[in-house]
Parts: sequence; C-alpha cells; structure tokens
Amino acid sequence: SLQRDAKGQYLFDLLCHHLNLLEKDYFGIRFVDPDKQRHWLEFTKSVVKQLRSQPPFTMCFRVKFYPADPAALKEEITRYLVFLQIKRDLYHGRLLCKTSDAALLAAYILQAEIGDYDSGKHPEGYSSKFQFFPKHSEKLERKIAEIHKTELSGQTPATSELNFLRKAQTLETYGVDPHPCKDVSGNAAFLAFTPFGFVVLQGNKRVHFIKWNEVTKLKFEGKTFYLYVSQKEEKKIILTYFAPTPEACKHLWKCGIENQAFYKLEKSSQVRTVSSSNLFFKGSRFRYSGRVAKEVMESSAKIKREPPEIHRAGMVPSRSCPSITHGPRLSSVPRTRRRAVHISIMEGLESLRDSAHSTPVRSSSHGDTFLPHVRSSRTDSNERVAVIADEAYSPADSVLPTPVAEHSLELMLLSRQINGATCSIEEEKESEASTPTATEVEALGGELRALCQGHGGPEEEQVNKFVLSVLRLLLVTMGLLFVLLLLLIILTESDLDIAFFRDIRQTPEFEQFHYQYFCPLRRWFACKIRSVVSLLIDT
Repeated sequence: SLQRDAKGQYLFDLLCHHLNLLEKDYFGIRFVDPDKQRHWLEFTKSVVKQLRSQPPFTMCFRVKFYPADPAALKEEITRYLVFLQIKRDLYHGRLLCKTSDAALLAAYILQAEIGDYDSGKHPEGYSSKFQFFPKHSEKLERKIAEIHKTELSGQTPATSELNFLRKAQTLETYGVDPHPCKDVSGNAAFLAFTPFGFVVLQGNKRVHFIKWNEVTKLKFEGKTFYLYVSQKEEKKIILTYFAPTPEACKHLWKCGIENQAFYKLEKSSQVRTVSSSNLFFKGSRFRYSGRVAKEVMESSAKIKREPPEIHRAGMVPSRSCPSITHGPRLSSVPRTRRRAVHISIMEGLESLRDSAHSTPVRSSSHGDTFLPHVRSSRTDSNERVAVIADEAYSPADSVLPTPVAEHSLELMLLSRQINGATCSIEEEKESEASTPTATEVEALGGELRALCQGHGGPEEEQVNKFVLSVLRLLLVTMGLLFVLLLLLIILTESDLDIAFFRDIRQTPEFEQFHYQYFCPLRRWFACKIRSVVSLLIDT
C-alpha cells in the first residue's frame, strides 16, 4: 500500500530499489490521462493527485533522459534497461536508420536473446519469427540471419547489448520521443529532444537540428510552442509550432525544460524556475527537479558494489516470470487505514519487458500490432484500491516506420556534428514489396496530419491571439490607472505631512474635490457601515 499523499519520488525510489538500480536518473514513470495525453510523473507532487483517471492506473517505467554515451554507463543492469528501451524505439519506428544498420541492430538483438547460431535449433527463416521493426522484408530477414550467423558468433548478451547501444547512439534519431505538431504552414511535424539538442522531423526527414547551447528560451501560449535560437554571428531565430491541444503543448514545453536542464547545465544548483507567461498571457511555472547529466556521471563513477545479477528474456517470452533479477524488497512500506493505492510492481516490470521484447510475429495487420492489452484490476471490498495495470501502450503509434526507403530520407539540412562524428540520414532503397512505397508514405503523411488537426488554422489562431493581447493590454492599463488614482486619493487625504502632498492639498481643485465629493462620499459610507453593524447586532 502507498499513502495517498505519497510523492512521486517515493514511488520511483521504491521501484528502483526493487530493480536494484542505482543509476536511476535516466529513467522516469510515464502515464496517460483520460484525454490520452502523456505525462511524466512529477516526483515533487503527490502520485494520486497527478492521476485523474479511474483505477486501474497504467504507469510505465521508461527511459526519460537517454544517455549521451550509453557505453559509458557504469553498471550492466542500467545498460540492459536502456537496451530494452531503444529496442522498443526500434520496434515502434522511432529509431530511423538505413537498411544495413537496421539489419545489424536486429542481429545484435538476436545474439543477445538467443545466443550463437545453432543449425540444430535455428532452422531456415528463424529470424522471421521475430518482429524487430514495424515492417520488414524477406530480404532484410535474410540479411539479419546472415550477420547473426557469420559476424556475431561468440558474443555474450552483455557484449551484444553494448555493441547495439554503440551503434544506436550514432543514429540521428537516437533518443527521439516524438511530439506531434504542425508548423506555421500547417504541415505535420514531430518535435523531439535528444541528448545533443532539439530536432524536428517531417515524415521521415530531419529538417532541423538545434544544439542545446544554441537554445536560449522555450515558451508556449495555448497550443503554440516557441523555440528561441541564437546561432553564430548573433543570428536569432524563433521557431513556431502548433500542438494538437493546450495540454499537449504544455507537456512539450515541460519536456523541453527538463531536457535542456539535464543536458545543458553543469550543476543542479543552476536550475531555475521557468515561466511561460508574459505580461498579457496567463502561463505556467515549472522547475526541473533532479540532477543534471554531468552530476549523474560523476555519481556513477563512485559506484562500488558487486554487479547485480540479470536474467534476460529468452526466445519465448513469458508473462509469468520477470526478465530481471530484482534486488531485496523494502522491508517497511508505509501503511494507512485511510484510502490507499495498491501498487503491483511486478506488473509494471512486466510492462517494461513485454513492450520491448521481440515477440514472435502474429498474422495481424500493422495497426493491430500496437493494440493495448489491458490486465484486469483487483479491488478490495473494504477500501478503494487502485492497481497499476500491465497495459502496453504506444504513444507514437508507430508513425515513423523503420527501415525507411530512399525517397523518404533526403536530408534537408547541412550535416551536423554530433559527438565528434558527422551524422546524416543515409539512404538505401529496399526492392522488396514490403518496403514503403511513395503511396504509403503519402498515406502516412495524411495520417500524421489527421493526428495533428487543431481547431482552426494557424492564421486564425494568430489573429485571435493578437485581439486577446490588445484586450488584455487595455484591461491592464485601465486597472493600473484606477489603482493609481485610488492610491493618490488615499495618500492626499491622509495625515502624511509631506511637501508634495501638502502642495496638492492647498490647490483650489483639491479643496473643491475634498468638500464636494470626498466628504459626502465618506459620510455615506460611514452611515451604511453603521446601519449594517446595527442590523447585525439586532439580529
């Protein structure tokens, strides 16, 4: 049981303790509200107050901040959890790559999960039993099997996972968690924050990459998101995008604030509360709570303990047993006779494992692959109990298929330097029938635009915002003038013996105002107050 006023930090620490995880700053807990809006659980706020839905609550353990160099992680269990997340990204089409890279990544997954190739255990076409990507061809399956047979023999699961991470981090979409938006022209786009900066994807193209040291400000107003960029030669740019809803825009803004603080700052003491408001727009205030990347790396270097044992998932996944050997459970968990929230940690861990595992392919459509599987909730007859369910959800709905075709991956930006190496989206055409065609890519773009439809066009929204800003300006000006007038009257009618007020009191205009308006109004108010007081005394 968990106390209803328990903070998110307690739940996160409880889960990390159960996982025997020390390098926990890269991870977080994600949930979806009744409006299908994603959220990261805030550690400084109550868990129950953040969950507006009815039980059972679905909460998933995810990588929140992708390590800039996953190979530099100190412990193998941390690398394994990051491996599971990136494998999930590959499966859901978030990690874009050319076909040869896709085959190598899939071969690493095979080697990590089933070990060396064995002709007795692995018949012809054995790689087709696994789904590594949203869609792939027989040619790609043969290439995966060939790499697994000839190049990876002898690699341990830990070595294969490490090589997988090293390869994944060189890809342009490493660490991408896409947020659907529209640009000022109404075209569908995906915004994302990576360890190296801010990226914008349109279709399968990366059209913008802004390094973190070039990002000066993040702001949102309603459904509009602004990114202020300062580049070389004092060139300043403002990128504007429109989210589907104000809640989605606020979530995008908060993710940007957290990622910028985590990757850009040197110390957590430099973190400041950020406000999205200005003089005429009501905004939000948010502060990142946690350590920054540099502090996390320094803390990881000080870890000295026996590496925890890891039980990896095998070829046939099973929901009955976890894929990780967990550390000792907490001996004392706070209990309360009041309403409590019951949390099944094992179910949450299964959600992490099952959503990332390369499960055997079933004969289903592409969309059916991502249908959620809801576990029934448990209830208590004496008290209201909420269970964290094992529902596997896909926020991106696999809108970025992997691997991609040549015609959908032309780089529209000059190559950027990431981590000392040039990263550009390379192109390689897949001749098989299952490779996305131009018609499929166009249909995909239509689906993205449908996802991102808002109420009214960007031009109409800008006009409405201008009118609202003018009205707010008038209201604020009138309010300030009224307050100043009242303050001046109070000060001049007071007994303050100041030369400035003394000169005002001696003017004929002030004496006329005092005797003709102020004194009668004061007597009227005094009379009314006495009447009300006497009426209260009589009753």
